[in-house]
Amino acid sequence: MTSRENRCVILNARPVGVPGPEFFDVVSRPIPAVGDGEFLVRNLYLSVDPAMRGWVNDAPNYSPPVPVGDVMRAIAVGEVIESRHPDYMEGDRVCGTFGWQHYAVSDGDNVMRKLGPDEAQPSLALGVLGLNGLTAYFGLLDTCNPQAGETVVVSTAAGAVGSCVGQIAKIKGCRTVGIAGGPDKVAMCLDQFGYDVAIDYQNTTDLGAELSAACPDRVNVYFDNTCGPISDAVFERLALHARITVCGTASLQEWEPIPMGPRVHRQLLVARARMTGFLVHDYKDRIGEAVTQLTAWIDSGDLVSREHVLEGIDQAPGAIQMLYRGENTGKLIIRLD
Repeated sequence: MTSRENRCVILNARPVGVPGPEFFDVVSRPIPAVGDGEFLVRNLYLSVDPAMRGWVNDAPNYSPPVPVGDVMRAIAVGEVIESRHPDYMEGDRVCGTFGWQHYAVSDGDNVMRKLGPDEAQPSLALGVLGLNGLTAYFGLLDTCNPQAGETVVVSTAAGAVGSCVGQIAKIKGCRTVGIAGGPDKVAMCLDQFGYDVAIDYQNTTDLGAELSAACPDRVNVYFDNTCGPISDAVFERLALHARITVCGTASLQEWEPIPMGPRVHRQLLVARARMTGFLVHDYKDRIGEAVTQLTAWIDSGDLVSREHVLEGIDQAPGAIQMLYRGENTGKLIIRLD
């Protein structure tokens, strides 16, 4: 094994905003040695997530930025190929923050979960059975508590998180309205993810009017992945005691200085609404519960997912920018050879 190389994606400079490929280098390093209490993972799939923008920018965030010169932080799923750890055996498949690289050494602290023997498609651990599905599950059910018959609005409704949110809301008996960019994404919302209504924000002259028509009884639950003008339009149409989960701010080009856009205080006051920031990391002790339920919905056909697969680690440097341009048609992942 020592004769083989570990190909890695390195952050080479500190970006501002969405990082393009020029901020990364693909390099070869020796495969790290395994010490006592550690194990070596050969990564099979690497995840590409909107949160990676925050992981590389030097702006206030829930985790420190990736140091320049380090392997890019990323969630991956792989197989244990060498172990000196009592809880991880060779052949175990694990999902964790192993980085954009072919091989990673871990002591277990960065492992999200082990995959079960019946999980035939390990890449799902990065999407519907991973960070995206868990975000949708807890961010909708725990934070917003949707009730049958209520109207749930989801921005970036065809994305890896949004598509799960919409489907879970339908499972709970809600009416779902998705907001997506472009006719292809709208078609996905309607034909694949079962939204009752889908609005193309890129090709409408009056988003507010379309929202009013789609939500005649106003909006009970809003799952916000964007912030910005889309959210401004939704806030004007909140129902009494509406609940909002703030999961992402994809529409903001820069985070500093803090954008001084429309204030939502009056809408929240009048509707007696509740607006909550959400991070899935706060639910790490309940991952097993969510995976069990999400798996049951997949097996029953109530929950479907799409993947957009890039081939090889050389595709990684441009992947975050691709994600923010909306060019992916499913959960964006990188398959390693």
